[in-house]
Amino acid sequence: MTLSPKKFFSPDYFAARDRCRELVRTGGGRLETISIDAKGPKNEDLSIDIAWFGVASPRRVLLHSSGVHGVEGFAGSAIQLQLLTDLPRLSKDSALVIVHVLNPYGMAWLRRFNENNVDLNRNFLGNDAYIGVPPAYAQLDRFLNPQTPPASDLFTLKAGWLILRHGMPALKQAVVGGQYEYPKGLFFGGKHLEQGPRKYKSFLTQHLADAERIIVLDVHTGLGKYAEDTLLAEEKDYDTLHAMFGERVAPSNAEESPAYRIRGAANGVVFQAVPKANVFAVTQEFGTYGPTRVLHALREENRWHHYGGGTLGHPTKQILKETFYPQDETWRGRVLRRGKELLVQALSHL
Repeated sequence: MTLSPKKFFSPDYFAARDRCRELVRTGGGRLETISIDAKGPKNEDLSIDIAWFGVASPRRVLLHSSGVHGVEGFAGSAIQLQLLTDLPRLSKDSALVIVHVLNPYGMAWLRRFNENNVDLNRNFLGNDAYIGVPPAYAQLDRFLNPQTPPASDLFTLKAGWLILRHGMPALKQAVVGGQYEYPKGLFFGGKHLEQGPRKYKSFLTQHLADAERIIVLDVHTGLGKYAEDTLLAEEKDYDTLHAMFGERVAPSNAEESPAYRIRGAANGVVFQAVPKANVFAVTQEFGTYGPTRVLHALREENRWHHYGGGTLGHPTKQILKETFYPQDETWRGRVLRRGKELLVQALSHL
């Protein structure tokens, strides 16, 4: 069947949410809405919307989440809307749980971070302290987080020099692994569990208490080769997940992996909320553009947010959107195809 990207990709967060809610209703699912205090650009209400299909107290669960990084949510939302138009048959002890946009503020405002500038994929620390910063990050703070509005400042030249000096793997790890000391800086993990994540964790604890086996798929964009997906897994789970999902699985901390080690990843909340279950978690990363271009887009939007007007109409916002959500039908078609293929695989192992 030929996939139509236009049918599933949305122009903004609110259109995506409306479509999700309507498809859940027509598909006979149950909808749980987790509201947050933050507001949209026109003072709209924001929410994490969770679609539930199957039994109320499942032993087996497929949990599919999108948008923990806000502006990255367009791809994950499209995969979920596609799934909602062609729902699978579930066994009598199973449930399909679709978590639509874990960071609604970020998607609505075209930010990777939430209303408190927190990178929610660094925020789920469990019992760990919200402290610390990689030493190299502290040294790079003036370069990463200029306290001025966006401006041309030889970013590419400076970034190239830093890559030559430190090497891309080491530099990438230092910059994006997560930091807890610079609240207005990039990749800030927060000082406590944020409101949305806290309510989401409570939902999982309450509704998945009887679950014995949970497969978690969390969709991201911006990492890896253009229009290709990589399935990132914790090193301890690599062999199991490689056997389940094949050659696209890569350990998230291997030198040859496009990824890096992070603290407080969103998938970790499932382990925290349902500690007795066997959890198999995969991050599906769809590549867009190169790391230097991605970092520059994040840096300039962050400058606009903190030291400019922060409004949606500024070029930094549209550049960031394109960086994580290419306006390319081929890219979008591959996202839908691979998103569906992975879901089919996951259901076969449920």
